[in-house]
Amino acid sequence: MVMRLQKYLAEAGVASRRASERIIVEGRVVVNGKVARELGTKVDPERDRVTVDGDAVKVKRKIYVALNKPRGIVCSRNDPSGRSTIGELLPTEWQHLYSVGRLDRDSEGLLFLTNDGEFSLRLTHPRYGVAKKYVLTVEHKIAPNMLDKMREGVFDQGERLKAQKARIISASNKQSVLELELLEGKYREIRRMCDLLGLTVLRLQRVQIGKIELGELKVGRWRTLTDGEIISLLGQ
Repeated sequence: MVMRLQKYLAEAGVASRRASERIIVEGRVVVNGKVARELGTKVDPERDRVTVDGDAVKVKRKIYVALNKPRGIVCSRNDPSGRSTIGELLPTEWQHLYSVGRLDRDSEGLLFLTNDGEFSLRLTHPRYGVAKKYVLTVEHKIAPNMLDKMREGVFDQGERLKAQKARIISASNKQSVLELELLEGKYREIRRMCDLLGLTVLRLQRVQIGKIELGELKVGRWRTLTDGEIISLLGQ
């Protein structure tokens, strides 16, 4: 089956489709002995030979993993600064998996990893609107009208940062626990929104993606997604 080069790279687990496009433009992909820099390039997986950085590309078995990411871990396979990475939490044979979206180093909770570029695209691209639910703890007791501001959105560097849903789980004079639901998941969106609203985040945890909840999965542990869970996520 003939397909676009970036889709083939994504399905082979090289990178997400958007990251694969960058790899192509950078001239790192060779098809049948010729560098392919055009994003419209099409390949036949059965006939064409494709390499990335000199390594042959072959479609691998699709793997879908749910991880309870601990705080202090970065979402990459290797880190130039020597920080701990999510790759250290996975079996050695799964080092080719990449995260579906990101959680910043100080955040924790549910994170998917895969070698399926289409799956990654469906869960991260804004047009699909897959909901992500977070529980965060902030300093002090917040007023209910603060939730209205989160739902209305605030602007930062030309971007509108907003929660689709927001509610207070508990509150005391020292701290408040909130539940937020986001559809887009822009870069550090919750932390940026809280900064603009004058809120200090003490803890940020993602507890649900689509219909899949973090549940009883322990910190630092992983499990594979069931066929039913995968179908439910792709059907969002």
